[in-house]
Amino acid sequence: MNKHNRSWLPKQFLWRLSITNIIVITAFIILSSWSIYNTACSLADGLGTLSNQKQKQFNSILFQYLWIFSIAAIVIGSLVHFYITKKLIDPLRELIKSTKRMKEGRYPEPLAVKSNDETGELIGQFNDLIQQIKVNQEQRQKLVSDLSHEFRTPLSNLNGYLNALSNGVIEGDENLFQDLYDESRRLTNMVKQLEQLKEWDYISNQKFFEKESSDMHQIVRQSAEMFYWSLEKARIRIDVQSDHGIVKVDHGGISQVISNLIENAIQYYEGAGPIQINGLKQDSNYKVTVSGPGQPIPAAEHSEIFERFHRTDFSRSKFSGGTGLGLAISKEIIERHNGNIGVQSNGDIHTFWITLPLSEGSSE
Repeated sequence: MNKHNRSWLPKQFLWRLSITNIIVITAFIILSSWSIYNTACSLADGLGTLSNQKQKQFNSILFQYLWIFSIAAIVIGSLVHFYITKKLIDPLRELIKSTKRMKEGRYPEPLAVKSNDETGELIGQFNDLIQQIKVNQEQRQKLVSDLSHEFRTPLSNLNGYLNALSNGVIEGDENLFQDLYDESRRLTNMVKQLEQLKEWDYISNQKFFEKESSDMHQIVRQSAEMFYWSLEKARIRIDVQSDHGIVKVDHGGISQVISNLIENAIQYYEGAGPIQINGLKQDSNYKVTVSGPGQPIPAAEHSEIFERFHRTDFSRSKFSGGTGLGLAISKEIIERHNGNIGVQSNGDIHTFWITLPLSEGSSE
């Protein structure tokens, strides 16, 4: 079916529906008029007060009036039905035009919602769908651009050094091989984090995912214990204090968030003093904070550092191994749990925090 024929579909539907309605209305009115005519004539004849001539005159006048009323009812009913049907089909016609624009690769303008009925709800849902598709497309394009940017430099470094080594331009030593290994490990770590981010992107679009009641005291303690050896090796003191509090969460996801925050505190540690990990039970939330000294983070970047591939200037060193994905994954997980995540800075002391809603009854 060509485009010209498809463009006539709404009009054909309107006319088919109108003709069908006219046939139904006509049949109903004719049947009703016939019943009224015969009933009235029978009643008048049964009274016996009319002569044959007056009975025939009564029947003729009644027949004429019924014809007039029937034709008027058919015309008026058909016009009213045509108008109402056209008002109902016009939004569908706009929806068809918008879907054609989408098929051509263009994003249509939002349609006006002119009613609060099911048609208005359908148009509203369609507008939301277009907006979501547009946002998803922009995010995919941004992701491809960010990936190209993030992978280009380490791959160029690896290719350059490996080519120079294979051609004998340079000779390898322990430091060079260690740098190449670190760069390769950073790429591998980035791919793993992208897989984690993809997984939580998928989960965030699902209505349900597995949660279980967990004691945040236990999660905080277990997450911190995983870094005792790293902290001892780096000669960094750690102070962990946590209250008991029951939350309904994905245990692995929340452990991953806390681990990401502790790992960042160790990785960007600079100065003196311990890394403090606190778990505080509040009125209706459980708050976890990870604090430690480090290089200043500009206030303007406090919200941006949770975006994908964003890294502060001091973290772009090849020695840091940062990918700019850890905090983005943490944000995805926390928001999926109806919680919040943020950062506060006081000079060179930075405090990353998360809040999670306590389970009913555990806040008492």
